[in-house]
Amino acid sequence: MGSVSGALLAVLVSTLLIRVLFLLVWKPFTVARWFRGQGVGGPGYRFFVGSVPEIRRMKAAGSEVVLDAGSHDFIPIVQPQFRKWVADYGKTFLYWFGAVPTVCVADVDLVKQVLAERTGLFPKNYLNANLEALLGKGLVLVNGEDWKRHRKVVHPAFNLEKLKAMSVVMADLAERMMQQWQSQIQKAASHQAEVELSSEFSELTSNVIAHTAFGSSYKQGKEVFSAQKELQELAFSAALDIPIPDRLRKLKFPSSKRSMRVQKLDGKVRSMLMEIIQGRLAEKDTKGYGNDLLGLMLEARALEQEGHQMLTTQEIVDECKTFFFAGQDTTSHLLTWTMFLLSRYPDWQGKLREEVLRECGDAVPNPDTVAKLKLVNMVLLESLRLYSPVVFIRRAAGSDIQLGSIRVPKGTLLSIPIALLHRDKDVWGHDADEFNPARFEHGVSKAAANHPNALLSFSQGPRACIGQNFAMLEARIGIAMILQKFSFELSPKYVHAPKEAITLMPRFGLPMILRNLHE
Repeated sequence: MGSVSGALLAVLVSTLLIRVLFLLVWKPFTVARWFRGQGVGGPGYRFFVGSVPEIRRMKAAGSEVVLDAGSHDFIPIVQPQFRKWVADYGKTFLYWFGAVPTVCVADVDLVKQVLAERTGLFPKNYLNANLEALLGKGLVLVNGEDWKRHRKVVHPAFNLEKLKAMSVVMADLAERMMQQWQSQIQKAASHQAEVELSSEFSELTSNVIAHTAFGSSYKQGKEVFSAQKELQELAFSAALDIPIPDRLRKLKFPSSKRSMRVQKLDGKVRSMLMEIIQGRLAEKDTKGYGNDLLGLMLEARALEQEGHQMLTTQEIVDECKTFFFAGQDTTSHLLTWTMFLLSRYPDWQGKLREEVLRECGDAVPNPDTVAKLKLVNMVLLESLRLYSPVVFIRRAAGSDIQLGSIRVPKGTLLSIPIALLHRDKDVWGHDADEFNPARFEHGVSKAAANHPNALLSFSQGPRACIGQNFAMLEARIGIAMILQKFSFELSPKYVHAPKEAITLMPRFGLPMILRNLHE
């Protein structure tokens, strides 16, 4: 009996060894040879770890870098590997995320091919379970028919009439924030106050999304935001974990302390969101489902289409997670970096204030008046180009595909380094590293002479950010109201060290000196 068990164990071990050697040795060797035969080079594959140690080393060195406040080139901090490898191998090259082949797509025309594709050839794939815990399997992460179903439900929440209604809430909450700033200034003998704006904008945009999308206040939802912030840090800390190949994931590996913490936080967030949902359901007979995003999703839950719910309760929870994060984080950083830029370029601050006072006077800005703020819009677009909240997109080849002149095998990841592309002088011209809002004078489509629509901050194509009009409206209103009420300059305490933690943020916050325009 013992000999039979020993023989069986030997067979199992040898089978596992063959599988490991195939996935971690033979397959990377053949894939690398395949790409080399097409003229695509890149850093060599290292057993199991791939290019990850080299990326970690470069990013660790970058994390020590502090920039001059006049420099907008944070690539050595955030994406040093792409800067180096594009210089070494060209705009399209192969590197290795563990044993997973990954093609960097830093050619804007190839990027457009990937993002414009409508049949699902390039599904989203982030190889990060913690990112799913942060965002949920909502619109940002789902693929195929599930994505179409989710989008059909969520899209009406961002139509023009609903955006107009949301704008009233945006302005009201921004007004409350600015009244606190004014009070701080009035109490100061120097008639000015230093305010750390990144945390202020984070609370503002959290409050806006809580009110406009879920009918709750920031106070009610702040535990959700607090847990989501920790999940964000944990998700980013796992971004360079070496992935286990799919065929080896059936093997049980012990959970790390981080993954156990992620599970606990995920459960906490889901429980809190369920309380918000159940509260709405309890009032549906007297107040209806509500006219916001949550109401639309709950209404879809109650409807059946071809015998199936449009959205299940858990899918609603996932969408809530998506919008609690995506609905506030990107807008918060857009406001933060725009204020940084306006503090660095007082001539533009003056031009924008003049435009705001001409078009809005001292009235509360609304969608109609901010639509006339051409200069404000140009500066916001240039802020998105230089300091895009999302600096990186990843897709996968869902089948063997032709990408430009290159054949890419199924399962290959595609990395799109947005921050690097936004500084490509071949696309944006010789001043690509400089702040020049005038490049957007004739709109996004004509900003880069030879490459229409090269701005990628909200992605492009069918998977473009569904909330981009919401984000831009909130940013226009926020910036216009600040310019109506305050002059501002960068605090001497500011340290210019942008960092990526899923989104791009100032590592040490944004302390700003504010003064009331009207005493």
